[in-house]
Order: sequence, then C-alpha cells, then structure tokens
Amino acid sequence: MQCIPKLIITKPLLGIMNAILLALLLCTAPSWAGALEDLRASGAIGESYTGYVVARDSNAQAEADAINARRKAIYQEKAAAQGVSIDQVGKVYAEEIIRKVPAGTWVQINEQWEKKQ
Repeated sequence: MQCIPKLIITKPLLGIMNAILLALLLCTAPSWAGALEDLRASGAIGESYTGYVVARDSNAQAEADAINARRKAIYQEKAAAQGVSIDQVGKVYAEEIIRKVPAGTWVQINEQWEKKQ
C-alpha cells in the first residue's frame, strides 16, 4: 500500500494558491473584456467609485450584473487574503480601473457622473 503524503497548507502556500486562483479568474477576462469595452464606449455602463460597474441603460443591467459578479469574486479573494473588507478592496480597484479606462468612459467621482477626459 502506497502512502500519500498529507498536504500542509501554510500561509505562503495559501498566498500562492490565491495568486493562481486570481490569475485563473483574470484569464477569463479577455472573453468578456470586449463586451465591457463596447458597453463603456456606448455609455450603457459606467465605472463606479465602488469598483463595480453601473448600468446607465436598463438594457445593460444583465451584463452589469455578470461583470459585477466576477469582480466581487476577485474582491472577496483579495479581501480574505489581506484581512480587509471587500468594500476597501473594491475602492482600491476602482481607483485603478478609473485611471486606466479610456477617455469618454462614464465614471462616477464623488457620487457624480462625468465623462473621463
């Protein structure tokens, strides 16, 4: 009978596993990134200061919900790994997202909508 070694999960190993999981989640991004860019360009959705998208057109609500579900999964992973709230993670990501989106994208700054210049 062969003995199978027991896997001991240490903090460094858990960090590596979280990084791999995040990378796998982000690898799916190209499949929906094009749709996201199209929705942003049309103004149907905008980027919120919370790190989530907001449907500015009711016809884009289902897409916004799907995008936000993917983001929430990523934010939850990061929050758990860092011992902070999911809202804190979302706001950090929001700053980065808003910084990177192209000009003309609707963004919410201080609860006000404006087109990014």
